[in-house]
Amino acid sequence: MASFGATILVVEDEPELAGALERSLIAHGYRVQSTGSGEEALALFSRAHPDLVLLDLLLPDVSGLEVCRRIRAVSPTPIIVLSVKNSEHDKVEALDLGADDYVAKPFGIAEVLARIRVALRRLERQNGHSAEEQVRIGPLVVDLGSRRVLLNGHDVALTPTEYELLRIFVTHRGKLLTRQMLLQMLWGAASYDRMHSLHVYVAQLRQKIEPRPGEPRLILTIPGVGYRFSDEVEAARELDSSEP
Repeated sequence: MASFGATILVVEDEPELAGALERSLIAHGYRVQSTGSGEEALALFSRAHPDLVLLDLLLPDVSGLEVCRRIRAVSPTPIIVLSVKNSEHDKVEALDLGADDYVAKPFGIAEVLARIRVALRRLERQNGHSAEEQVRIGPLVVDLGSRRVLLNGHDVALTPTEYELLRIFVTHRGKLLTRQMLLQMLWGAASYDRMHSLHVYVAQLRQKIEPRPGEPRLILTIPGVGYRFSDEVEAARELDSSEP
């Protein structure tokens, strides 16, 4: 997916603002799907598989927060919230539900376009790994080409499912991954009865890459939601401190 020509889903119930966003996005080479309804947004998301979602929080039917939650339950697609609700609580709530960015109204179109470019570049980096690329987090090295994992210079023996789970984590590091998203990425859409298996594989992976599996610093549990693979410097330092 290249930034140019990416499909943007605009979910905005103010017709004038929605029209301005749509015209600007098309003028900058994006394809646009647009709706002012939360329910229709969810249906469009399922049909069009957009590369990014611009999401207003104040919608006439389903709230923007609920739309965000339901999209994030099944997809890591970037979501940029656009809202007149500008308190710290509102921002934290949206980000905790999985939004990638938050832009307060009124805003300039140029700012929104810049935020879109940043989000799409981040997505390209996550999805466009070359055969030679390695992800390094302290002494942990994941070679995405050779499917080799090293910790403190020593090979880590992973099962195919453990490796695939680690690959998903490191290529989406820093992002909230719900249990439903992980199930779908690992085993496909008809896998919701494998929740226990997911927990087992996460525990096994922690045993192999975490210095203290009972106090994980890399694979973080988000209670009631899922997991996040830390991209913080502190996690790398913690791994470094465990090196013999």
